[in-house]
Amino acid sequence: MSELVHGQLTEKILGAAFEVHRSLGPGFLESVYEEAMAVELEQCQIPFERQVEVPVCYKGVHVGAHRLDLIISGLVVVELKAVKELADIHTAITLSYLKATKLSVALLLNFATPSLEYKRVSLKSPERTSS
Repeated sequence: MSELVHGQLTEKILGAAFEVHRSLGPGFLESVYEEAMAVELEQCQIPFERQVEVPVCYKGVHVGAHRLDLIISGLVVVELKAVKELADIHTAITLSYLKATKLSVALLLNFATPSLEYKRVSLKSPERTSS
């Protein structure tokens, strides 16, 4: 079995997300989970950037921008949600973030469910998991 790209880093990010979910549980706005993730990532000494604006280009012309929740260590996009369940559109948007950033891995985290729902997304194949 091949090792996942940035597997150790994504495991650390998921550990931080599980701690946030364990402490807060479901029911808050995405902005609360983002703030809590920032606190947890800092405590775990995991470098990150918040609300990063990424340009979107079409045939070399700037046509818009994405605003990403988190980029971890310049390698992994993290998209935070607080929704009843993750939908295909959430995966599609996360894939567009990867295309815009030219990064290869993202984590889609949903804090609104009784157990943290997460999906590891890459340009090849998204995987959905709940724990």
